[in-house]
Amino acid sequence: MIDTLAVVGATGAVGRIIVSLLLERQFPARRIKLLASPRSAGRPMEVAGARLEVEVLRPESFEGVDIAIGSTPDEVAAEFVPWAVERGCIVVDESAFYRMRADVPLVIPEVNADAIDSHRGIIASPNCSTTQLVMVMKPLHDAARVRRVIVSTYQAVSGAGLSASLEMEQATAAWLAGTPETKAIFPHPIAANLIPQIGSARPGGSTSEEMKMVLETRKILGDDSIGVNATCIRVPVANCHSESILIETERKLSAADARRLLEAMPGVVVIDDLEAKLYPMPRECSGRDEVFVGRIREDASSPCGISLWCVSDNLRKGAATNAVQIAEHLARRAAAGRGAVPA
Repeated sequence: MIDTLAVVGATGAVGRIIVSLLLERQFPARRIKLLASPRSAGRPMEVAGARLEVEVLRPESFEGVDIAIGSTPDEVAAEFVPWAVERGCIVVDESAFYRMRADVPLVIPEVNADAIDSHRGIIASPNCSTTQLVMVMKPLHDAARVRRVIVSTYQAVSGAGLSASLEMEQATAAWLAGTPETKAIFPHPIAANLIPQIGSARPGGSTSEEMKMVLETRKILGDDSIGVNATCIRVPVANCHSESILIETERKLSAADARRLLEAMPGVVVIDDLEAKLYPMPRECSGRDEVFVGRIREDASSPCGISLWCVSDNLRKGAATNAVQIAEHLARRAAAGRGAVPA
């Protein structure tokens, strides 16, 4: 058992889920410390029946802390992570700030848990849309080597934060009533609409969200030769990201092969019966920690292509659950007597 685990950004949407998961899964720490900005700190937080105090985030907050899980904007992570590492704390960071640094492992425990042991004080958790994509790619890659992926994402408003969720609720009510819609988070009205841009524009016509999926996928799987083409779309769905994925492999896999491989993948649940109208949908997958897959079929236009549909709770496996799983690995490592930080 470790002494202290800290959650940075504990009062945010993902931070609250992290704290809840730590309590539900009985994380082996004597103390869980909650940290947030001065605006959010100073008042107790009720999570899973427990009343916890929220402290102000400052450099001294990490004295005596073994592991910290951070769910903050990039600029906050850039500031607080060095404070923690300097004091001997290992940080599991949810932000994008450190993900592509060569000396920072980018980890999905079911996919590349071995990379955790190469850390030097920082472990990054991937983008939510990348996580569910790689979870379904991994078993097919191991069996037949993935050469190319085409993915279109349908990303819920919860991925843009609590204010975005509120904006969708208010905009939907206004749209139905025929009254003016206000928008602050999204560049266009989100009610009854699709917005084919998430993130800022990048050279070549992609967005920053799409490039995260390209670069992070290659890093996690350790293969820069994999071709990845992503189109990321914001949809008026409350929670859970969905993805339509075409995976092309070197060796042909039948739909039955792919289904068998995915069914054996830890953390993946197959729901796939088209005649019975059974497939993953956001409303059924929300609040779950798994990645759900359906509509598995061979692509008639590609000799080695598999098409599928994938849904996952972006706040849980896409963020909170993945980070907690990494922290659990670190705790097991410490309990096994291998220490917290590699020599």
